[in-house]
Order: sequence, then C-alpha cells, then structure tokens
Amino acid sequence: MEISKTSFGKLDDQEVKAFTLTNDDGMSVTCLNYGCIITKILVPDRNGIVENVVLGFDCLEDYLQYSPYFGAVVGRVAGRVKGAAFELDGEVFRLTVNENVNHIHGGIKGLSHVIWQAEDIQNEAGIGIVFTHQSPDGEEGYPGTLNLKITYLLTNENELKISYEAQSDRKTIVNLTNHSYFNLSGNLKTDILNHQLTINSQAILELDEQLLPTGKLLDVTDTAFDFREGRIIKEGTVSAHPQNVLAGNGYDHPFVLNEEEDKVITLADPESGRSLKVETDQPSVVVYTSNQLVGDFEIFGVPAQKYLGICLETQGYPDAVHHSHFPSIVLDKDEIYQSTTTYQFSRRK
Repeated sequence: MEISKTSFGKLDDQEVKAFTLTNDDGMSVTCLNYGCIITKILVPDRNGIVENVVLGFDCLEDYLQYSPYFGAVVGRVAGRVKGAAFELDGEVFRLTVNENVNHIHGGIKGLSHVIWQAEDIQNEAGIGIVFTHQSPDGEEGYPGTLNLKITYLLTNENELKISYEAQSDRKTIVNLTNHSYFNLSGNLKTDILNHQLTINSQAILELDEQLLPTGKLLDVTDTAFDFREGRIIKEGTVSAHPQNVLAGNGYDHPFVLNEEEDKVITLADPESGRSLKVETDQPSVVVYTSNQLVGDFEIFGVPAQKYLGICLETQGYPDAVHHSHFPSIVLDKDEIYQSTTTYQFSRRK
C-alpha cells in the first residue's frame, strides 16, 4: 500500500494537493485538500482492467468553474434548507441563499469550496488522509465555531471508509455527506441507466416542487422507488410517478433506511461486473441520478449529460430542522457528531 502526493494547482496563493492512495489489489483513490474532493476511484472490472468509476475533472479550474459538487464533502448541512433560515431555541438564523430562495449544501462556499488541512496516515487498518477544518461562528449564517475532522481510509479489502467528526462551541445543526457521482462502467463508457440498484428501504420522503421534503413519507410498494429486490435505474427515468417526473425524470430522493435491518445499498453494473456495496449508520440515503447534469463542459473528455452518474448520499433527513418528526440534526454545544460510511468495491467473474 502506498500514498503519493502531487500539486493540483493554487487557490488564493494556497497550494491544492492531490493525494493518491493505492492498495495491494490495484485499487486507488485520489482526493484533494480542496473540499475533500474525491477526483478518481480506480477499480478493476471482471477482466482485471482498472478504470475510473467516479465523475471528476483533471484540473482545478474546472472544479472552480463547473463542478456540481463532484466528489466533495458537503455541509454544514447537506441538501436544502427551506427559506434559507431556521429557528433554534427561539432564535432565527438566516443562511446564505444559493438556490432560488433556499440554502443548499452549506452555502456559497460551505465545506466543499475551501482548502482543508490534510495529513496522511498509515496503520494496520489501511492507509488514508485525515482532513481538518474550522468553520467560524456565523459562516454562511450558521451558529457556532465548528471543528471538523474527516478521514478517508483505504483498505486491502477494496473498502473506502469515510468517517465524519464535528464539534461546535455553540448549539447548531450539522448534516454531512459526500457527493461522489458513481459510474461503474469504467471511464464513463456508458451512462448509469442499466446499473442495478438495491436499497433496503420501504419509504421515501415526499418532495415538493422545490425538491424540499413535505414531511410526508411515501410507501415505495408497487412503484419505481421500490429497490428492495433491486431494479435498474432506467425504470425511474421513464416512470410516470409524479415524484420521478418532479425530480426531472429520475431520482433525487431521500430513501429511509430501515432501522431493524442492515443499512446496505448495492450498485452493480452487469456489463463490467463491478459492484459497490455501501454501508452506513445514517438514517437515509439521497439517491440522485444526475438529472440536472447538463452544461457546456466535459467530464474526463465526456460531454456533461443526464444520467452519467449516480450519487448515494448517506445522511440525516434533508431539511430535518423544519420537521420535528424527522430524526434531529441539532448538535448541542461540545457534543461530538460522528458518522461512518463504507464503500466496498468488488467484481463478479
């Protein structure tokens, strides 16, 4: 196992570094100290051919100009906050407005558009990078100085473990995730429409026209949202279900992960033989099929287009601060926020 470092450019006179973690099976993960962005994940297919399975860019300028959160850690609060405001103990906090009248993914810079401190680690569990950052009180409108630590750990079992920690000196709200777009075909040879997805979930959060949760849970039975036995992504893109249509003909929905059973999500590409198993301790996963991925730019030489990648964003319920019956995302003063999600890649012969 080895760790290598290269320069990825400069931002405000600070160097952006790229770290590549490589295990003994030939799997590698490349990430930046800018937004903790995962730029590439290289894994072998059924024939042993090692290719990239995430969306990203080759240069910093493209991330600064175009990136729809490719591979980044998003927060302080992932997803949308209705009206870009929330109330905590009788005090109203107004957040940065950066999508219509709402706040999304932590604001204009949030955690995804800043440079983090980074240190490499190596132990018996694997090799990795520990990212740390301090978000000052009032940044993007959030209360409290928030100290963050995020660890990317690569194992010889082809696992990428992402561990999140955060602590505030004042009561606040926190909901972190990673916004990687996966495409298991390898080097974006095809879209993700024939990928097969399995989720142990019997309900989704209903969304309104602004893609904000209404507060209502919808049973997935007999719909294109029922992934309990697995189904291909394409079924949701051609579905006439109002929620599929609302999302831009696809998925952009929080799936409730069943508490009583393992919180496991699997994604498989029959053509390449690659599969991805995601395990988490979070109560939901937002499945986004890049329905809005359009623009005059290229992703590793491939034109931006709908359905080129799928995000599996493990997190607390979006906009939970406005729904008292959702699991709370409130973090008390000096309380430690902790969460871990593991992404394990394998291949079928």
